[in-house]
Amino acid sequence: MILAGHNLPQTRTFWGHASDCLRSRAMMRAITPSPPSQVTCRSALGARLVAARAPKGSLRPSSGAHGDAGAERTRIDRFRLQATAGTATRGAPQDVGQLSRQMFERMNAAAATSQAGGAGGGTTFEALQGADKMWERVRNTKVGEEAGPAPEFVREQRGTSVPGRPEYDVVVAGGTLGVFLAAALQLAGLKVAVVERGPLRGRAQEWNISRKEIAELVSAGIMTKDEAEEIISIEFNPIRCGFHGSDPVWVRDVLNLGVSPVTAIQLVRERFEAAGGKVFENTAITGVEVYDNGVSLPRPPSEGSSGSSEAVAPITARLLLDCMGHFSPVVRQARWGTKPDGVCCVVGACNRGHPAGGNTSGDLIYTDQPLRPTGADAPVDAVQYFWEAFPAGSGPEDRTTYLFTYVDADQRRPSLLALMDDYWRLMPSYQGVELDDLQPQRILFGFFPTFRDSPLKPRWNRILQVGDASGIQSPLSFGGFGALTRHLPRLTTAINEALAADALDRGSLAAINSYSPGLSGAWMLQRAMSVKVGQQPDPAFINTLLGTNFGAMEKLGPSVLYPFLQDVPQFGPLAATMFGQMASDPLFVPQILKHVGPGPFVDWFVHFVALGVYTVLHWVAAPPLKLLAGRLPPRQQYGLRRQLDSWRYGSGLDYTREE
Repeated sequence: MILAGHNLPQTRTFWGHASDCLRSRAMMRAITPSPPSQVTCRSALGARLVAARAPKGSLRPSSGAHGDAGAERTRIDRFRLQATAGTATRGAPQDVGQLSRQMFERMNAAAATSQAGGAGGGTTFEALQGADKMWERVRNTKVGEEAGPAPEFVREQRGTSVPGRPEYDVVVAGGTLGVFLAAALQLAGLKVAVVERGPLRGRAQEWNISRKEIAELVSAGIMTKDEAEEIISIEFNPIRCGFHGSDPVWVRDVLNLGVSPVTAIQLVRERFEAAGGKVFENTAITGVEVYDNGVSLPRPPSEGSSGSSEAVAPITARLLLDCMGHFSPVVRQARWGTKPDGVCCVVGACNRGHPAGGNTSGDLIYTDQPLRPTGADAPVDAVQYFWEAFPAGSGPEDRTTYLFTYVDADQRRPSLLALMDDYWRLMPSYQGVELDDLQPQRILFGFFPTFRDSPLKPRWNRILQVGDASGIQSPLSFGGFGALTRHLPRLTTAINEALAADALDRGSLAAINSYSPGLSGAWMLQRAMSVKVGQQPDPAFINTLLGTNFGAMEKLGPSVLYPFLQDVPQFGPLAATMFGQMASDPLFVPQILKHVGPGPFVDWFVHFVALGVYTVLHWVAAPPLKLLAGRLPPRQQYGLRRQLDSWRYGSGLDYTREE
């Protein structure tokens, strides 16, 4: 999740130098009676592990499942870690990270799994330290003029043209997720290239998604229904949403699939190349030059057979799609001198040793305590910790758990090292296990910056941000694959029409990443789930707010609850939830206004009204305008269709629930 590749897969994923995880969540302990659960292990490895698992009641992996690594696990000293279940105590600053270092040592000593491959690859303690230093730099970002001149990764060459003609219609920078959009565009008849700094391959850690996201890939033609089933390594239900002090809400079929990135990316890459697409992997680009007729991506010289440097021709295209994630060098230049408005800090691990009989369901969002002090190095005394948990397809005892929190980029916010230590201290109590009985398979970490002025408008002609680079993901989510798949049909059509109409100036491209009231309105929710520096709310406030909110949505039914859970705000469900929440606890409303502040509330209300306007326009104005669009010249047709897209996606009415 740091810039270990031009793009780091972020689909409910991590972006750290070593983050190797995309959305997974850990096994629920039976704190409350759970409904009947079901889990289907779809991988061959998982099937072998089911056959060879330890006797009932044993937390030890069998030697048949893990071979020599399992035997070695019984010989190494038990790490008698200073971890008290349910207690995160503060220590001296120099002690921060020591518990996490021990867990990395445990993972490496057992050697139960190889280091993660793919972009951003290898989970190491040094990589965690590197990600933490980057988080520290973000917290200490100078803003405005104090930041000095921006780095010049993108250079404009006005009045000149790419020598000859651009070789490709589109070049996608960042292939781990970009290859999915690249394949859709290639199959739509464009000539497309993908550039990836490292090898173009997936990671060991699964992506947790819903069948809706998979259906989008099938609809785009980049895989068949049978192939879509092949990439699923595990399927499980139900999913819990629960908050300390409130009854949990149980749902089904939301992020309940574990998908193998290795299989998915390999399959889509093969489809892309078979259709004529070109992959430049292990290819670093040193910048972007924008000409009147295209873009040029210079590449560093290569070493010739004689040992001397040889020039390498640049990659040229009519349009560059920046799919390099949150920390794209193009985005860095565009947003230079600005701090993120919000950040989601996430740490976690995929651990082996959870009782297989209970590892059959997941947590979408869960809290087991009120506001709490943060790690040892943080003078800020109030954050709300949230949990996520999912079974993993690598074995019946494998489970991925995440600890995450919403903060701003204030200098006093906790380090990732401190959060990682808190994870190891608190997770055993959350999962009902002993830390000494767990064997880490992968340790996961990262942070996800978000900006209020999202999606990001293009700064240059012929360059368009897509996916996390554009900020199209909700500030409440980890971004990534789900955000990309939702917009895959829209982006494929819009990019094709932009090229056909030669609408590649930044103003025309801005119509693709247009204002979305649903996305902008989600900011108040992020604000409500976080605590400002110096603010001292009731420790139970956030849990009470979310418990009441989810209780209201549950009463209103799936048509209200499910769009919200999949980061698609809609006017009707949002209004119904708001009134339902006020009706259930009217005296709590003043506390909400006090917590978020009048400014953010007014800002949210403006976007809420816009959400209603977009909804009406989509239902009333869009049908006749669709008929008109087909009679217009290409450029006007392109502009009108982008407006129709804006109403549809901005109102959330592109969402339909898979029954």
